[in-house]
Amino acid sequence: MTPFDPLETRSQDARCADHALALPRVVAAALQAPALAAHLGQQDAATIMDRAALARLPVLRKSDLSGAQAAHPPFGGLSARPLAEFDHVFQSPGPIYEPGRVAPDWWRLGRFLHASGIGRGDVVQNCFSYHLVPAGMMFENAARAVGATVLPAGTGQTELQVIAARDIGSTAYAGTPDFLKIILEKADEMGVALQITKAVVGGGALFPSLRDFYAMRGITCRQCYATADLGNVAYETDAMDGMVVDEGVIVEIVRPGTGEPVPEGEVGEVVVTTLNTDYPLIRFATGDLSAVLPGTSACGRTNMRIKGWMGRADQTTKIKGMFVRPEQVAALVAHHEEIHRARVIATRDGEKDVMTVRIETRASNPALYEASVLSTLKLRGEVELVPPGSLPNDGLVIEDLRRYD
Repeated sequence: MTPFDPLETRSQDARCADHALALPRVVAAALQAPALAAHLGQQDAATIMDRAALARLPVLRKSDLSGAQAAHPPFGGLSARPLAEFDHVFQSPGPIYEPGRVAPDWWRLGRFLHASGIGRGDVVQNCFSYHLVPAGMMFENAARAVGATVLPAGTGQTELQVIAARDIGSTAYAGTPDFLKIILEKADEMGVALQITKAVVGGGALFPSLRDFYAMRGITCRQCYATADLGNVAYETDAMDGMVVDEGVIVEIVRPGTGEPVPEGEVGEVVVTTLNTDYPLIRFATGDLSAVLPGTSACGRTNMRIKGWMGRADQTTKIKGMFVRPEQVAALVAHHEEIHRARVIATRDGEKDVMTVRIETRASNPALYEASVLSTLKLRGEVELVPPGSLPNDGLVIEDLRRYD
């Protein structure tokens, strides 16, 4: 493996030492942004030097971004820099506005393209959208960072995509996982042979059957986990042993509805801190579920790995006409030190909703928790006690088993 830069192969001690220098600068930049300063409260940036200190800060949610931006467009006081200092401004559904720069690898996706074997001499057919949203520019920026040539193809117009790929000799594809299949099938229909042998995808699930389809066509397909707000978070490598976390972020996995980090291997919500002082998102909750994998990748990169996308953390469910939220379940657990974990299960009995609260504890009397269930969840439900370790490790704290078909 040839690393993208020395950061990928540094020791964990060196990484922690670098974080100790970077985190205070990022937190200080956040405290200069009005909305983030109000969110973070009174903080001494110089003391935020490691994960333990970071975990004491509040979690920032997408609703916080959209609320602040609605009040103070476009960035809602989430950056101390004025709009004029950025090269681009994008709009994502919400609407939420994100800044961008043409500075080399500003979104850090070059690391992903390099790990996927894309570099000088490649022609990347960039089929991410260039319309309002940042994805197209994110991958164009990445391709330039590795020295590749870019065809800014965007979405749709499949026949023209095939003709352009043939005429200029595209060797790599960037886009959503399924659109390349559409292009390849159109090429077959037209009797056109394409030279694409590499694919970097995001923005949707890469199902094993689709990856196998590409492999049978001689195309190596790798996926990343990136967002419009954060840029690259993690990415696959040739080792195919999970996703390596990007060097420009710090990733935590927390219990849904809280900011409390979970033990290694336990499924929880992905929370990300960017080390970018231009747009310093501190403990930004993605709403996605994942888990930390033990050890380091066989590819030689030394940063932590995550399993990748494992579902959504926002499991808010309406039961008996009342919303039950993950943070309420977390409050129930926090109220009793002997409770390890809890899960709310919604079912139906005829035409009635039924709520069961399954609690991991060594206690044996369900009546001990009935009052707490009512006070935290605002609903009465059946309490079931199970031994510690009994609940599945899937990140769910609210499970809706009702069927509406």
